[in-house]
Amino acid sequence: MTTSEKHPRSSAEAVHEEILLPLEHGDLHVRQDGPRGAPVLLLLHGSATTSTSWNALVPLLADAHRVVRVDLPGHGRSAEPVRGYDTSGLGQTLGAALDRLGIGRATVVGHSSGGYAATALAERRPDLVSALVLVNTGPGPHAYIAPETAAFDPARWPPGDEQIRHFASSGFRAGFEVPQDLVDELRESRIQAVTAAMRASLAYLGERPLPERLAALGKPLQVIFGDRDRRWRPASAADYRAVPGAVVTMLPGAGHTPILEEPSRTAALILAFARSHPQ
Repeated sequence: MTTSEKHPRSSAEAVHEEILLPLEHGDLHVRQDGPRGAPVLLLLHGSATTSTSWNALVPLLADAHRVVRVDLPGHGRSAEPVRGYDTSGLGQTLGAALDRLGIGRATVVGHSSGGYAATALAERRPDLVSALVLVNTGPGPHAYIAPETAAFDPARWPPGDEQIRHFASSGFRAGFEVPQDLVDELRESRIQAVTAAMRASLAYLGERPLPERLAALGKPLQVIFGDRDRRWRPASAADYRAVPGAVVTMLPGAGHTPILEEPSRTAALILAFARSHPQ
């Protein structure tokens, strides 16, 4: 294990570090912020992005929590998964990562397709998950409404800024300017990895709708959904009410990515939910 900063001397001391965690099926890049002994929030990013998508939220969460972020396999600084892209297998990988980090319980927060990774972790390792928060995670294939966009030709990768902005625009409310750092990050992505991970997410969702999976798990659930989402039908958030005890909150004026569009409101909801479901 390598670290970019030294470990804190006590559990109460704040940690700010990046590590490359060696795992059986490929190294995983991990970022950690906040007091080492505090309750853990595990943040899982969505398609075509990395752990940096949470940058705006981390300062709002890390005072009272140990915030752990990963680049999912094949994204950012994480290695390609040796066994290929499979969402159920990803749950096992994330469980192994938490074991290596010495984390026994976590509230797991997934944005978009990161919600499928969060659910898969709860299915494979329910002992590690105290509660789940899903942010604009589509409940089933019927809810997908994103406009058709031309697929990127891997032979012509990377595309220009305007092509990337067009591709990413439905990930935000209308009129929201796609951040330049996200454009730069997507340009540097491994397009084959992004495409394979998207296919794996859709296959996982097609096997069994998310509310059905979550109802079987019996974990406390919070669903946050922007009411201007242009990728998943906002009204589909109501599907999660089939999960006993689920808390479903609509964010007025937010699109598909409230973690960037409305970080303060999103963080406040996550913190309140985490307080009400201590680890």
